[in-house]
Amino acid sequence: MPHHHDHSSEHSHKHSHGHDDHGHAHAGGHHHGNPTDHGRAFVIAIVLNSLFVIIEFGYGFIANSTALMADAGHNLSDVLGLALAWGAAILARKAPNEKFTYGLRSSSILAALANAMFLLVACGAIAFEAIIRFSQPPVIASMTVTVVATIGIIINGVSAWLFMNGSKDDLNIRGAYLHMAADAAISLGVALTGIVMLFTAWYWLDPVVSLLIVAVIIAGTWGLLRDSVKLALNAVPSHINVTDVDNYLRSCEGVASIHDLHIWAMSTTESALTVHLVIPAGYPGDDFIDEITHTLKDKFNIQHSTLQVEQGTTNHSCGLHTHS
Repeated sequence: MPHHHDHSSEHSHKHSHGHDDHGHAHAGGHHHGNPTDHGRAFVIAIVLNSLFVIIEFGYGFIANSTALMADAGHNLSDVLGLALAWGAAILARKAPNEKFTYGLRSSSILAALANAMFLLVACGAIAFEAIIRFSQPPVIASMTVTVVATIGIIINGVSAWLFMNGSKDDLNIRGAYLHMAADAAISLGVALTGIVMLFTAWYWLDPVVSLLIVAVIIAGTWGLLRDSVKLALNAVPSHINVTDVDNYLRSCEGVASIHDLHIWAMSTTESALTVHLVIPAGYPGDDFIDEITHTLKDKFNIQHSTLQVEQGTTNHSCGLHTHS
């Protein structure tokens, strides 16, 4: 986290964190559903998918299908991922305390990261089993595969739909949505394979489809992994243009220059900013600071701004310089 300095009283220090909204009502076109809606969505999706994992793995074992067992393994990793994402969504709403002065908002970033890693581990296990099967494809109960996979399409489709409205603005919810949507597509692939095997007895299709499942999961997970790693490393969130923020702050009346501008993600939905504003005429008053804070929130979707006003008589900075 960027370091905040305790300057003497000649440098006015103004914090404006807008804790009334906790990031659940976003300006500038960003909004996401009521967090309680997601709580219900998580419970329904976790219960449905847990039951389906047990059924799918059992029938995959009976039908001798790696594709079904692979799909069950993937669904299990999703149940764990959903539980992580739900836990993070709850933690993100915990009030700040003396130990965690920002609250536990950033747990949602960790959950998105863990979710992506879970899926990649599951992919490795599925691919390994499928490759072993190529040498001697066993006879597979194709009808069972088709029926069970069709149930999977319905369950995963409903689960994905529950998370659809929050997936645009929240990386954590997007992780849950991507999992469910990928699962529905995968179950469709398994069902189609079952139908083909029913009529042709091409049992080698089973491990082939398992590897295709792996490719689909990796393709969908890579972006989530990349984005969550960036946020974990305090990168500027992708929807914020640093140059535009810099230009706006420099254009404010009375601001001669700015330095030590830092923007980072506090959670998968909220962003923070710190900056030193050099104003030779001295502290311009709270209204000036409040106006900048509101503009940063409404125009740039930065919810928590800390602005430090200086008269330009000091060389003191936080020692972190941005290199373009």
